[in-house]
Amino acid sequence: MPAERPLAVVTGASTGIGYELARCAAQDGCDLVVTADEAAIETVASRLRDTGASVEPVRADLSTAEGVDLLWSAMRDRPVDYLMANAGRGLGHAFLEQDWDRIEEVIRLNVSGTTDLLHRALQAMRRRGEGRILITGSLAGEIPGSYQAVYNATKAYLDTLSWGVRNELGDSDVTVTCLMPGPTDTEFFHRADMEDTNVGQSDSKSDPGMVARKGYAAMLKGASGVAPATMTKLQSALSGIVPDSVLARMHRQMAQPQENDNG
Repeated sequence: MPAERPLAVVTGASTGIGYELARCAAQDGCDLVVTADEAAIETVASRLRDTGASVEPVRADLSTAEGVDLLWSAMRDRPVDYLMANAGRGLGHAFLEQDWDRIEEVIRLNVSGTTDLLHRALQAMRRRGEGRILITGSLAGEIPGSYQAVYNATKAYLDTLSWGVRNELGDSDVTVTCLMPGPTDTEFFHRADMEDTNVGQSDSKSDPGMVARKGYAAMLKGASGVAPATMTKLQSALSGIVPDSVLARMHRQMAQPQENDNG
């Protein structure tokens, strides 16, 4: 009887880094549960099945308890070998100009929904004594986020959550890896209303396939984290040296809408 294929769960898998992570897992011989809050997840599942993987798409809003329940039930008590918690929303413009409902959506998805899913998955992995988690944090979590303040704050939460939980699991074979990309060429800037910013218009953003491959490899190794690009590593190092006031000013230059740029 053939051995059961590993099961990988990827959130935010309809585009960008999440889709590329799902491709990595499928090409690595995993079956998949993929989720996103849009109909495109069905098309993605069909495409991933061309690799020979069994792929179950779940359309769910992970910013809600009901959405997390829906995803969790789709696993049908099958052990999860790899969970790649990638789903997240961005939000540009000044904090006081942002709509409260959109602020709340970002916090509920990036923080509450992700934490709920991680808590469930890690409990099951700890009981089994094995499993791999990859959390898509961000370099943004290390920098005061002028004109992206809520998003950066949620990524700071995810970055530190991953390192803290990893330490708690140090006596087990369950590992948590934090993927910390910098600006990446995805739909993120369009969806976050940041196309009118210097970072949104930059041609130097990282390739999502490269980011995903490095993140997936780091997860398999059980590494603590990975910053996929050289510039990302440099900026991460600077965040421990340069004063926060200077970092905030640097971030403002990248993220402030050009129409509001007063120098």
